[in-house]
Amino acid sequence: MNASPSHRPHPAEWTETQSLLPSAERDLPAGRHQFHKEQMMARIHEDLRTSSRTSAASPVAPVKRSNPFLRRTVLLPAAAFALAGAVVGGLALTGGGADDDKTALATGPALTTSIGVADPKGAPQLLERISLAAADTSAPAPREGQYIYIASKVADSYIKTVGDKSEAVSDELHSRQVWNSLDGRDGWLIEAGATSDKGITLKSSTPFSGAYNALAELPTDPDALLRRIYRASDAVRDPEVPRDQAAFVAIGDLLTESYPPAEVGAALYKAAAKIPGVVAVNDAVDATGRHGVAIARENPADGERTEWIFDKKTLRFLGERVVVVNATAGNPLKVGTVTHTSAITERAVVDAAKQVPGQVG
Repeated sequence: MNASPSHRPHPAEWTETQSLLPSAERDLPAGRHQFHKEQMMARIHEDLRTSSRTSAASPVAPVKRSNPFLRRTVLLPAAAFALAGAVVGGLALTGGGADDDKTALATGPALTTSIGVADPKGAPQLLERISLAAADTSAPAPREGQYIYIASKVADSYIKTVGDKSEAVSDELHSRQVWNSLDGRDGWLIEAGATSDKGITLKSSTPFSGAYNALAELPTDPDALLRRIYRASDAVRDPEVPRDQAAFVAIGDLLTESYPPAEVGAALYKAAAKIPGVVAVNDAVDATGRHGVAIARENPADGERTEWIFDKKTLRFLGERVVVVNATAGNPLKVGTVTHTSAITERAVVDAAKQVPGQVG
């Protein structure tokens, strides 16, 4: 399948496609886009804590790679691209593995799906139910010294260009395991295509925004929380992206690959209900094929809809996907293409990094 060049190349294809990228993105070396979202989220979290804008000079740990390109045009201005690239240089010394030790990912046809029906009127009621389910949890509270463990399956679709030929392809569905200390300053990541089989360290002097302690500091009043999210995302979003979309993405990032205290999770869902344009979707499928209902919002800039997927009965968070729902001049991927999909397969509290649930010592 041929397609026109896209602004969404995979890191492995950077050499062939760098001339197709906007100028801000061409400034980054190969593979560095995976760090953009964590740079943005660290700045947002700092603003949530201090109620003031974060200095762009603050270094952060680029530890999260749920989707390297999903949000790079949503929240990150050119200045953040430059900073993200600068940060990476210092991490090569502590990454725990060379690039050539990374496991390779096979590619196949682009992932596609049927598009669920969106219902704007149903979103507030569904989010209220999800909020209640998030608040009513028996999950154990982690203790100091423990780690949050999250296992998932992930895949991405994008435009691959070799020579003069471009086609839509997808990475094979692959496993991802991440451990993070409660303060977000220590952890470990194992992901096919991104690390070696042994993984890489996530140790950093600057915690990441989804750490348990960081989430526990957020206000639980939905209105106050949403005001801070808007202010923080305004400080770093691309000016061409609507601020409502940026706020929705920011909330999703605070909920994904994290273990928020029950009252904070409930407040984040209630805050999302107040964002214009948020809809309920009657059917969405996560990366492992589990069907659920979704809370979603479309980014009009690229016609892609970000969907948070929940179990239809328990309303437990299952995963996230991004689907092209409308054709736009700037997005060559066809309607129905799944540009990103993920599924949380296990979420637990463990006693050490690299320890899996049920393992002793």
